[in-house]
Amino acid sequence: MLSLHVQKPSAPLSGHLPMGSPPGVPDPVSVDSRRILRGAGAWIPAMGEFHFSRCPAAEWREELLKMRAGGIDLVATYLFWNQHEDRRGIPRFDGNLDVRRFVRLCADLGLAVAVRIGPWSHGECRNGGFPDWLQDAGCVPRTDDPAYLALVRAHFAGIAHELRGLAHEDGGPVVAVQVENELYDRPDHLATLRRTAEDAGIRAPLWTATGWGAARLPEDVLLPLYGGYPEAFWEDAHPGWARGMRRHYFFTPIRDDHAIGADLRNHAPTGTGPDDSRYPYATCELGGGMAVAYHRRPLVPAGDITSLALAKLGSGSVWQGYYLYHGGSQRLDHTVPNQESHATGYPNDLPRVSYDFQAPLGEYGQVRPSFHRLRLQHLFLRDSGAALASMPSVLPEAGPDGLDDRTTLRWAVRSDGEHGFLFVNNHQPHEPLPRHERVRFRIRTDGGRTVTLPGRPVAVPSGAHFVWPIGYDLGGGVRLEWATAQPVTRLHVGGTPLTVLAATAGIAVSLALPAGLRVEGPAEVAAGADATLVTVHEPGTDAVLTVHGPAGPVRVLVLDEDGARSVNRVRIWGEDRLVLCEDLVLADGPELRLHTASAAASFALLPAPPALSGPGLGAPGPDGAFTRWPLALPRQRHEPVVTCVRAGSAAPPARTGGPHGRASAPLDEDYDAASVYRISVPRDAFDGDGEVLLRLSLTGDTGRAYIGGRLVADHFWYGPDWEIGLRRFAGEAVEHGVEIRLLPLSHDSEVYVGASARSGLDAARRTAALHSAHLVPVHRVAVRPA
Repeated sequence: MLSLHVQKPSAPLSGHLPMGSPPGVPDPVSVDSRRILRGAGAWIPAMGEFHFSRCPAAEWREELLKMRAGGIDLVATYLFWNQHEDRRGIPRFDGNLDVRRFVRLCADLGLAVAVRIGPWSHGECRNGGFPDWLQDAGCVPRTDDPAYLALVRAHFAGIAHELRGLAHEDGGPVVAVQVENELYDRPDHLATLRRTAEDAGIRAPLWTATGWGAARLPEDVLLPLYGGYPEAFWEDAHPGWARGMRRHYFFTPIRDDHAIGADLRNHAPTGTGPDDSRYPYATCELGGGMAVAYHRRPLVPAGDITSLALAKLGSGSVWQGYYLYHGGSQRLDHTVPNQESHATGYPNDLPRVSYDFQAPLGEYGQVRPSFHRLRLQHLFLRDSGAALASMPSVLPEAGPDGLDDRTTLRWAVRSDGEHGFLFVNNHQPHEPLPRHERVRFRIRTDGGRTVTLPGRPVAVPSGAHFVWPIGYDLGGGVRLEWATAQPVTRLHVGGTPLTVLAATAGIAVSLALPAGLRVEGPAEVAAGADATLVTVHEPGTDAVLTVHGPAGPVRVLVLDEDGARSVNRVRIWGEDRLVLCEDLVLADGPELRLHTASAAASFALLPAPPALSGPGLGAPGPDGAFTRWPLALPRQRHEPVVTCVRAGSAAPPARTGGPHGRASAPLDEDYDAASVYRISVPRDAFDGDGEVLLRLSLTGDTGRAYIGGRLVADHFWYGPDWEIGLRRFAGEAVEHGVEIRLLPLSHDSEVYVGASARSGLDAARRTAALHSAHLVPVHRVAVRPA
């Protein structure tokens, strides 16, 4: 039996932070030592990083709709100084740099915004975002040097002009501003930057700075935000997992992570960091994936991302910020490359173009498995975040004894002393955790109440990570004492409360309800003197229970794990609805829009409208409590023609660079000796309006793609096929085709890839060859009421 004791939390410290909306502002935003508050209650933001300047402006709206569909309600974005003022004295906010247009689009879609204004940003950008001309400006950057502050003041004034009227207090979406990034030892300068930004006219209720690395922040001036990643491209190319990342798969009160950006510091942290008792546990850089550097190329599966996010929630996070949530492309319209590289003094060489980050939404908006799996957590936050935010994390006394402990089950409870949520994480990357047999939990409260769950011991499978509710309101006066299934969402269907729970594969679903209640539905019901125990043997769309409570009936839907990953909640056609779909679903005004690469997709609705219309829509049929519509779309097989222009290529010499002497990426001239393939793209491949992905299977170390002689994409091989979105290049791709250049890996280069990709990297030392090329059209299907 695993046990812990929860207490009623003390009141949070309030009034000490100079933040929050002015009096009289509708939907005010404020903060105390434990929570972010919005409107009448607490708010746990699901924040996703999306760099508007690294994505064509024509695509912003659809990509923001995708983020909203994934459960993101706060969009974070950098403003890179060297992009907005590449030439001194000539600021640019046009085209893909139009931050005002981007923020207004967020507002139109109901998304809040956090702007990360720098002036130093990093973000794997050249010089951390500093313009090259700053080196010759006669100032000392990242200090209170008056000459530097004068330049910053002008830059901030330009940002303030673009954001005028868009602050939260003006009815706009900007709720947070971050100054600087990863500045560890200059608290006075950070305070100066906030004052400078406010003097310039930048407004927000929340002001933040990164707190990792034991950063010294000005007390009660900026909220410290933390991070944690599954892997680290900034580690050396040693085999195996980046050790410092292990900590993020444990429940722990420790917020800091000294490993993030450690290779950019000259010495190990010596301070103690911010006083956690004065600030809520907030994050801005939970790994939504991981970039690949030339020397180190981690592969990050979806479970590594979702289990890390869950571990942070169980540890007390009240602000879930992902970096990145949407990948992007480095800008190519500068006179010099815009990515982090050895050439600019960084320890790492990044791709010239790709900044995909293996994010839930890829460089071209590809929807990854992590998108669907994180959405399940975001639905939980939307439903229960207000309650969860006021619940501190409590850890068992007998917890893991160190980063290498793989045998002790990792769990925690967040509780207000009466209600709560039990978190379990039995997943970590690279080194699978063992299955745990005969698991039960006992939670004692100060009031003498003891909750023991489940009724019978269960086995927790390797890789499982989940949340179970304790004292959860089902509506109708019915309290769910506990359940071995994760809360997803609560809504009303036909005037009756409906609670959706998600099963965890391999764990039997049990629900403990008050004694004396009548339960109907496909379940085994055991009525006892103290409780009614309900066991759902077959979760799914027809696992709907009706519980007859004192105020009327309530319903509970228990989905299996796969079904739960496909669940969406949308407000459309006048009411809240559940949508089950394995593909992307967007609610856009009166339109339900599906993005699918399949010719035979489907979706299910609850409640279902009387009739729907849309291209390829088949006759509806029952799917348990849902109504499902099949989609039969044209089977488009627009295969490109691949011509080998030059087979065989010479590996470039092994080079190292940067302060740590890591392997360097090939130079531009090395591609003159590359294997070359020409891919002809048929015009009718772009007949639809969705993305068209060029999917390449290859052996090689690096690749570059050119259209009309212009570099448009690049790739450091790390295992998956290389995907290039062609929609933004459609006309040129049809006219000129796509040229692919591939290089093999030097035998002397020290490069890390994940274990599953090592044989492929070994092959890349012998050859560079393109094996296949396919066009994958992504259909966009709009459905409306008939």
